[in-house]
Amino acid sequence: MRNLIFFFLLIGLISCNNEKTKENISKVSISNTTLERVEPLNWFIGFKDTSLQLLVKEPSIGNFTPSISYKGVSIEKVHTAKSENYLFIDLNIDSSTKPGKFDIVFTNKNGTKKTHTYELKSREKSAEEYVGFNSSDVLYLITPDRFANGDSSNDIGSKTSKINETGESVQFLKENSINRNDDYARHGGDIKGITNHLDYINTMGFTAIWSSPLLTNDMPKQSYHGYAITDLYEIDPRFGTLADYRELADKAREKGIKLIMDQVANHCGSEHWWMKDLPFKDWVNYQENFENNGNLITSNHRRTTNEDLYASKIDKKQNTDGWFVSTMPDLNQKNPFMAKYIIQNSIWWIETIGLGGIRQDTYPYPDKQFMSDWAGAIMNEYPNFSIVGEEWSYNPLLIGYWQKGANNRDGYESNLTSTMDFAMQRKVVEALNEEESWDKGLVKIYEGLANDFHYASPKDIMVFPDNHDMSRIYTQLNGDFANTQMALTTYLIMPRTPQIYYGTEILMDDFKKPGDHGLIRTDFPGGWQGDTVNAFSGKGLTSQQKEMQSFLKKFLNYRKDSKAIHEGKTVHFAPFMGTYFLFRILNDEVVVNIINKNEKPITIDLKRYVEIGLEGKTLKNIITGEQFIWGDDIELKQKGSILLTTKSKFD
Repeated sequence: MRNLIFFFLLIGLISCNNEKTKENISKVSISNTTLERVEPLNWFIGFKDTSLQLLVKEPSIGNFTPSISYKGVSIEKVHTAKSENYLFIDLNIDSSTKPGKFDIVFTNKNGTKKTHTYELKSREKSAEEYVGFNSSDVLYLITPDRFANGDSSNDIGSKTSKINETGESVQFLKENSINRNDDYARHGGDIKGITNHLDYINTMGFTAIWSSPLLTNDMPKQSYHGYAITDLYEIDPRFGTLADYRELADKAREKGIKLIMDQVANHCGSEHWWMKDLPFKDWVNYQENFENNGNLITSNHRRTTNEDLYASKIDKKQNTDGWFVSTMPDLNQKNPFMAKYIIQNSIWWIETIGLGGIRQDTYPYPDKQFMSDWAGAIMNEYPNFSIVGEEWSYNPLLIGYWQKGANNRDGYESNLTSTMDFAMQRKVVEALNEEESWDKGLVKIYEGLANDFHYASPKDIMVFPDNHDMSRIYTQLNGDFANTQMALTTYLIMPRTPQIYYGTEILMDDFKKPGDHGLIRTDFPGGWQGDTVNAFSGKGLTSQQKEMQSFLKKFLNYRKDSKAIHEGKTVHFAPFMGTYFLFRILNDEVVVNIINKNEKPITIDLKRYVEIGLEGKTLKNIITGEQFIWGDDIELKQKGSILLTTKSKFD
């Protein structure tokens, strides 16, 4: 018995020692030190792709050799650069690797050591849980500087006060003032401003938010728009902090609203930190010209060269390699280190914020094979994710070329779930502005939708009445309220994924200077303390503004739960007597959009639409709630849109 007790005590002691050994192994001594830059700032365990490439920026770091002692993490290769202030380290993160912090130790031939503490984090949810936007969503596009000022303390940035050795105040940000009277200055809108008004966005019926870029744009002027990024891992202090951005995502998610990040793979701002010390001779396009103070070669903007069978090499090169504008250097995605950097940056933001999608700026301008690799890498990790690319073309052939599954003769596969329907945007405007004739007016919508045979997935194409780069839809339609209403119903009911620009719901316009970007991005009334008009509450809005806001709110909230609009069959009829009928059908739900351009009352024979099978059925007006029995005819009393549904109950 005594021997048996001794045996169990011995086993217990060995077990305890083993546990202590395991505990000691899992505890890694760290210095909590940092170098100038190590990017990505941290990484995550559990990706399909177990590789990670670190960009290390530190004076003379190219003369050092890195080492890591952390279970599951191994250095595969170390790359020096043209500039001795960079190292690129290829790591492999084994699938068994645990989350934690560890030191990367850098040693030079003299034995001098530098350390940087790096962290691998657990992923907060599975890859499949990252569900992107789709045709059930309506995106609300916001220019954050012009939407609402939720935190006035960050108006000129949190990096604006430091006393130097001479006692002078040093301003870190080059543009550090606000002026709401200047359309091209900063106005003070920020992330908190969006977060504070999530209830408004949700109540209106929007299910996703696309904000133009929130990353640091430390440019001397006119950087409020966000597209001249100078740090791809930093939230602009004038918009807030990384914590603010995550709070926006979390609170939006609680309301069922997805957050879409606007990213820019094509270019950066000319004041980006790496432009002072470029790692390789080909980090940006036409770099030699830049470094020798030569002429900056800008893009010819001939986007058709991506598909053109006959395009010359010089035209192709100048489209993809030319700088977007002289203050926005073109990134060279043919450089494998740049390519890896951009891909990892996108994945880092998806994980860090919990994104519900990406909108990629100026899609046809970067190297198109890289863009396929970029989208492919993201979709490989997140199979239910969504990415929309900007292709500003009025030619459906070009729009369709970029969508995943396109039957391209050159065999190109973009891996891109969605692209932007500038073609249909214009067709609707033309249809409503033109007088009716055989080849003008509503036939533009009818024939525009007929092009859907070309698209791999029409419902995933993104359509919109306007955006931050074009005149407001109310301006495009010459201030015609009924035409604006008809345009909105058309965009929202067709087989597409719609996007609405902030302020469209209250008829914001740019009549004073049509097409002027600064005016298009006008402050949303009520977003600033002291505003006499408040669109969030309705205070001071005109009767027409209130009517449009109410109209859109009712339709968007119906659309939220309309499976027929999300994924139903589409049937439309050729325009007839100044009217256009479009039906969305799924099982017992039929939604009807009747567009009527006639100024005087008109009666339409409904027997023409007999194939839909609505005879004798009771339909409800989505906006007014009035009931209508589908009989032999319908009297259209005034110009405008009528939305009907077979659903008897809806909110």
